[in-house]
Amino acid sequence: MFKFLHHQHRHHASHGEHHGLRGGGRGRGPKMFDAGAMRYIVLQLIAEKPRHGYEIIKELEQRSGGAYTPSPGAIYPLLSMLLDMGHVLASADGNKKLHTITPEGEAFLAENRQFVEAIQQRMGEPADARDDLRTLMHELKHAVITQAQDFQSNPQRLAAIRAVLRRATAEIQGLE
Repeated sequence: MFKFLHHQHRHHASHGEHHGLRGGGRGRGPKMFDAGAMRYIVLQLIAEKPRHGYEIIKELEQRSGGAYTPSPGAIYPLLSMLLDMGHVLASADGNKKLHTITPEGEAFLAENRQFVEAIQQRMGEPADARDDLRTLMHELKHAVITQAQDFQSNPQRLAAIRAVLRRATAEIQGLE
C-alpha cells in the first residue's frame, strides 16, 4: 500500500498479536484492520473524546458505513493494552470504564499522524476500493502470518497453509 504504512505496520502488528488480538470482526463483515492498525484508530477515537468500549465498537461501525464491526474480544483487550502502555487512563463510570487519552498517548498519535490519517481515509473508502489487489495481498499475508505463528506446535496447520498457497498460486497462474 504505502511505504510508511508497511514499515509502521510491521513494527507494531507483532505487539498487538502478542496480546492475543487478531483484528476482530470475524463473521461481522470484511476485515478492515489488523491489531497493529486498530490500536491507532482506537486511540484516535479516544483522543477525540473519552469513550467506553461499547462506544468505540459502535463508532467504528458507524465510520465504516456498517462495513466493519469489531468484536468485544478485539476491543477490550486492546483497551487493556493501551492502558498498560500508558496511552490511556480508565476511570469508573457506573459499571463501565471511561477511557481518556494521556499525554503519552497524544505524543504517540502525533508521532504517527500520517499513519492514523491513512487508516481513517481507508475507513471512509467504499467497499470496492478495499478490494484492490494490494489490499487483498496484504490481507492474505496477514492471514498467513496469523495462522502460522504457532507452526512449531502445529505442523499440520503449516502444511495446510502451504497447500492452500500452492493451490492459489497455481490457480492464478492458470488464468487466461
